[in-house]
Amino acid sequence: MIQLEIGKIYDGKVKNITQYGAFVDIEGGGTGMVHISEISNSFVNEIRDFLTENQEVKVKVIGINEAGKVSLSIKKAVENPNPKPQRNNQNRMQNQKRDERSRPNVWEPKKQTPPSEMSFEDMINKFKQNSEEKMCELKRSTDRKNGTRRK
Repeated sequence: MIQLEIGKIYDGKVKNITQYGAFVDIEGGGTGMVHISEISNSFVNEIRDFLTENQEVKVKVIGINEAGKVSLSIKKAVENPNPKPQRNNQNRMQNQKRDERSRPNVWEPKKQTPPSEMSFEDMINKFKQNSEEKMCELKRSTDRKNGTRRK
């Protein structure tokens, strides 16, 4: 069994896939885990879109803790910064349908424009909107304290 070194790249084989990562057997060096965040430079929702069991992969050792557990990275071991998922479109569509069922009507906030990129009119409109929202909140809380209701 070889001694693993942090920062070195090794060949390995995916042995087990979990929802938070994949366990990889390193040739002659034991087993390590690739966390879901270390699989690809793109967002990984489903690990099986990127990896399959018994798949040969290149991994970089990014850490070894005091208990001897080895942390690995696939994205840091590959030269191509944007690896593509290896599954076919039918499986991807099934995953999307499953995701849509599991979290229907997900609201995402509008992306904020940094103040340095906003025009003066945009800043005034944002200030006006914030002021109106605060005034409404203040009016609501005052009405509640006084026991009155709006019709």
